Amino acid sequence: MRAKKIITLLIFILITVLISGCSGDKNETQTIKIGMLPIEDNIPFYIAEAEGLFAEAGISVELIPFDSAVQRDTALQGGQIDGEIADMVAVALLKQGGTDVKVVSIGLGGTVKEGRFAILSSPNSGITNIEQLSGGTLGISENTIIEYMADEMMDYYNLDKESVTKQQIPQMPVRMEALLADQVSAALLPDPLASLAEFQGANVIADVTEMDIRLMKTVLLFREDAIKDKQASIAKLVSIYEQSGKLLTDNPQAYRELFVEKARVPEPIQNTYQPSTFSPIQLPKQEEFQRVMDWMVAKELLSAPFAYEELTTDQFIK
Repeated sequence: MRAKKIITLLIFILITVLISGCSGDKNETQTIKIGMLPIEDNIPFYIAEAEGLFAEAGISVELIPFDSAVQRDTALQGGQIDGEIADMVAVALLKQGGTDVKVVSIGLGGTVKEGRFAILSSPNSGITNIEQLSGGTLGISENTIIEYMADEMMDYYNLDKESVTKQQIPQMPVRMEALLADQVSAALLPDPLASLAEFQGANVIADVTEMDIRLMKTVLLFREDAIKDKQASIAKLVSIYEQSGKLLTDNPQAYRELFVEKARVPEPIQNTYQPSTFSPIQLPKQEEFQRVMDWMVAKELLSAPFAYEELTTDQFIK
């Protein structure tokens, strides 16, 4: 009888351990890991963290910083992170490389004023409008959203792209330094570096926020396996991203210190630089998507365009 009680007790302990182990694994898989770069688009995540919105919604979110987009995308490909803010060029290349991802919303770009990219001429170039860039050099990062924006802006202002020599300068701080040192005629930069370059003497000759067409800027994407396994948690996260973006839009001054730190706003413009507004959660427009696909095919980055449904999902749009 005693032996029977001991066996029963051991079975009870074993079942308890197994249940605890399974429960722990489940909680661990429900942690959403987001790859972070120091860009404006990611600020709503930091606001949500600071305001305790993740905990309030009952989800576990880990914000993992990376020094470069290459490192971040490599982590996404390897399954070390579930999602990130990137751009549609990067999304298509990830998919082409075998990583199944889906865009669940835009990041910045709900209006033409969100997500500023600008072409600036060097201080001593004498170039004051984009037409004068013909015959000059333009600092860019090839085969990226930067080159896509450069081509779209030159087309918009009827500048013959073939008349401009593109100079590959992948690192944005180095590109800005080359611009300010008059080593290139012009360069394309996103904010806040565009604002810093302007503050330091460069001339804005084309500004995407002044164009009357909405171009694809940044998007929030997740691995498809994460969407499948963590659907309820991701739904809450997407809603919180929208909520936090509205907090920043409605009261940017309240989050200035956090914004300056996390977006690495350069010291000379910290007191004057205004963060972008954030629109409600929404998918990119199909025409925006198609412009990117057509550009990538023309650049031979893709052999054929992806269909809209292959790279987007509306399951998290209210």
